[in-house]
Amino acid sequence: MKTVKILLLSIAALFAQTVLGHDAHYEITAPHQWTLKNGTTFRGNFYLAKGEKVMIETDKGDVKTIVLSNLCESDQQVVLKKLDWIKKINAMQNISSNRLENNSFKAIKLANGYREKTISTGLTSNETLERTSNKNYLILIGIMLFLAVSLKKIAALKPLKFAFPIVVSAILITLKPIDISAQTNTIVLGRPTDTSITVSIQFSKDVDFFIEYGTTPGIYTKTTPTISHKSVKPDEVDLHNLYPNTQYNYRVNFKLPSATNYNKEPEHHFHTQRPAGSEFTFTIEADEHLYDKKGVANMYKITLENQAKDNPDFMLSLGDIFGDDHNPFTITSSELDALHKNYRPFLGAITHSIPFYVCLGNHEGEMDYYLLKNPGNNLALNATLWRKYYYPNPYPNGFYGGNGDKEPYGVENPENYYSWKWGDALFVVMDVYRDQCDSSAKPGAWSWTLGLPQYTWLKNTLEGSTAKYKFVFAHHVSGQGRGAAVQAKLYEWGGYDGKGGTNYNFPNKRPGWAKPIHKLFVDNGVNVFFQGHDHLFAHEILDGIHYQEVPMPSDSTYLIGKLANADAYTSDTLDGTGHIRVKVKPSCVTIEYVKAYLPKDTLDGKHHNGEVGFSYTIGNCGSAETSTLNGEKFSVYPNPAKDKLIVRLPHAVSELQVYIYNTFGQLQLQSHLNEIDISQLNNGVYYVTAKGENYSSTQKIIVQK
Repeated sequence: MKTVKILLLSIAALFAQTVLGHDAHYEITAPHQWTLKNGTTFRGNFYLAKGEKVMIETDKGDVKTIVLSNLCESDQQVVLKKLDWIKKINAMQNISSNRLENNSFKAIKLANGYREKTISTGLTSNETLERTSNKNYLILIGIMLFLAVSLKKIAALKPLKFAFPIVVSAILITLKPIDISAQTNTIVLGRPTDTSITVSIQFSKDVDFFIEYGTTPGIYTKTTPTISHKSVKPDEVDLHNLYPNTQYNYRVNFKLPSATNYNKEPEHHFHTQRPAGSEFTFTIEADEHLYDKKGVANMYKITLENQAKDNPDFMLSLGDIFGDDHNPFTITSSELDALHKNYRPFLGAITHSIPFYVCLGNHEGEMDYYLLKNPGNNLALNATLWRKYYYPNPYPNGFYGGNGDKEPYGVENPENYYSWKWGDALFVVMDVYRDQCDSSAKPGAWSWTLGLPQYTWLKNTLEGSTAKYKFVFAHHVSGQGRGAAVQAKLYEWGGYDGKGGTNYNFPNKRPGWAKPIHKLFVDNGVNVFFQGHDHLFAHEILDGIHYQEVPMPSDSTYLIGKLANADAYTSDTLDGTGHIRVKVKPSCVTIEYVKAYLPKDTLDGKHHNGEVGFSYTIGNCGSAETSTLNGEKFSVYPNPAKDKLIVRLPHAVSELQVYIYNTFGQLQLQSHLNEIDISQLNNGVYYVTAKGENYSSTQKIIVQK
């Protein structure tokens, strides 16, 4: 009877650990007003307790580390009550587990196996209760604890001592089916080229597997060797000798080492490099923030599903994916491992068929300032190692250009900046942090730098490309700050001192460098610079370059970035959540903001998931109207025009600005007037964009003299 009671207590403890996530990491549901003994107050949530220190996540998303005794007495009690609850659960687990080794090994194995499966889903502490049917588990815990206490009343039923493990297992299976032989895996495709692709695959258990693939669905003409996979550790499998410009279908086959027959996974697909003249689609997301309260998993899943519907050739994330730098000097390698691993199950829902590229953000922590701290064991080093471990990024190999450096401590090539050609487009991914400043994690003004090696590579890559379209990606202009067009005029990016300054100081601050980064873009025909960091949709044009801010894919409030950072932009700012879809054709590029909505937020009919919130084109897509913000066209005449153009809007619009672009997307004229002198324009096709508060639309005109 004693054995059965211990058995029940142990299973209850193990399930409590899985479901409640109790390991000194408990978050109060509502933000709390904290007060220090010196009178300072701030709002935030209890995040973590380590020794005599308490970590509190503020409303702004940063984490404060405070000595417990510095809190006022009432707030100390709040923390102590939470820690007391945690200790009780831990004590229950420790007492039972110390006495279980011989009596209930199988039950522990079953519960731990389920716990591994739960952890492998990558759930954050914020949503564990929601995502694991907590009601059933809490009921189960209550039943088992009740029976453990009550069993002495039915002690005469000795057969129950042997039957109870079976009964408990039956209850577990009834409440949550567990297939002990099932193997979960995640696949992240990476590094697609004209003749190869990398398949990063991770199973939850030790298995033997192979991949079969071919160009016809269901027919596989090639097979990889069988690979003995160790649980949790991703294997990178390179598929070589592929045909260019071809869609491949593939399937993973796996079995337990002791099994005879292989299980067959569903079929997936990918496309090799497309040649010039091809049409294709790619997608971009940024600032997932699943590691903190800004990012909501259910919201992010909808954005991922929307991207999958676009059937893109590949997708990019512009950073702040893993959130490594919130405790930069105390975070451990195992904690960094978890942050990178936990993202794979979400991403893996679509990256089995959509190759994935990582562009590094500031919260990845991979910057020189941290690299120089405690060499051999620091945030930047360990974050780089774990990022490379789970996510295959490009390195220079003939198809990809990029950083050719070899770094110590096992990093080798950091795979942090790179370029490639696809169809008619050049893609350039920058890393604005690794060489930014060795004396600060947040350098400003001229203290920030791309670093001469990457600058030289960027310059050579842009100057050496004859691609019709050129797209550049980074987490943010100059790494820090807010906004785009205003920031792009300053310091190393634009050459000028201070906001609104007129002092061009680039030659003095960067002696020997050719020109500012923005001027490199202008002189080499860059069409769009894509960035994240500011958590909203925003679009600006500077010297013919589209500066495109990519929204969060996981903000269930739809307002985080709009409220916080919209004032840093000069035009086209929208709230919402979603991704950017880019359709590339030989004649033009269409860029669309695809908005994502939770089902409950579409019930009033005002919005629907997948709607396009904003779009614009570069080049000539053969349509008179190429861009609308609210669907209302404006009138432009005469058309063809000679010396004067008149713009008439459908209704009054404040802060009107009219832009005229050529077919290459280069700005030719800008005016705030309804009547515009176009006598300086040459004969040809142009695009007129009228913008104002909550309004944007574009019409095609012909200038004929």
